[in-house]
Amino acid sequence: MARQLIECVPNFSEGRRQDVIEAIVAPFKNRKGCYLFDYRADQDHNRLVVSLVGEPQAICDALLEASRVAVENIDLNTHQGAHPRLGAVDVIPFTPVKNITMDECVELAHSFAKRFNDALDVPVFFYEAASVRPDRTRLEQIRKGQYEALKELVKTDPSRQPDVGTKDRLHPTAGGTVIGARKFLVAYNVNLNTTNKAIADAIAKRVRASGGGFACVKGMGVDLKEKGLVQVSMNIVDYEKTAMYRTLEFIRMEAARWGVTVNGTEVYGMIPAGALLDSAAYYMQIDDFQNEQVLELKLLELMGEQEA
Repeated sequence: MARQLIECVPNFSEGRRQDVIEAIVAPFKNRKGCYLFDYRADQDHNRLVVSLVGEPQAICDALLEASRVAVENIDLNTHQGAHPRLGAVDVIPFTPVKNITMDECVELAHSFAKRFNDALDVPVFFYEAASVRPDRTRLEQIRKGQYEALKELVKTDPSRQPDVGTKDRLHPTAGGTVIGARKFLVAYNVNLNTTNKAIADAIAKRVRASGGGFACVKGMGVDLKEKGLVQVSMNIVDYEKTAMYRTLEFIRMEAARWGVTVNGTEVYGMIPAGALLDSAAYYMQIDDFQNEQVLELKLLELMGEQEA
């Protein structure tokens, strides 16, 4: 059987205590079949994002170990940060990379969720392709109100209750976890040279799909107190339909209405080459550019054909 590869980008609600961050990441290091590509912690967001690629079993084994560390060390009752969150282990998405389908990633999400709940007693909500409720597929639908509201709502509102685990309660300190299967996602943030968060909120509302903006964009305003800036934080859920440069230029145009300029951007975690190449070709005004013209991509394609 051909070797299966998935991407997994677990998000943990810890971005300030370096000892806890390193303890969470440790199970992903030097583990056969699990490759730690990147991890980034942000103090303002108080969040850790880990980028993994590897074999499903190896990644799931490491995930369970890392999640146990997070559950034992993170208390949502005292946690504060700019990023919305529901649990100590907030989100675990699985994405097909090679020799595995989206349907198989859905099965993986469902089976891992049971294992996760059995081991840690943290209830699980399914999202995106793994959702089992047609009216509850988007992450923001599940996480609405965050931990503080949801821990009360699950007691009486069936529409807000988890899919796996005890229905009417969250874990007393670790909350709940959202697990799913989805396409590659680009986490793209645009910083503005102002401390007025209302401006970032207004622009985020206009750029995201729910506000009449780009169909494949989710966005919110974030106050970056450590940097003395505000940010329009975005998830581009389909970069082939909504290019990064389009969101940047839209935000630049909207910011100008308030006399504000863009003060840098950031990509959080890993990103497909195509997402960057599309914007590079746009800004360099290259006619009829094709990704196949990139030497390294052609070499990787050749190497893959030789391995097959």
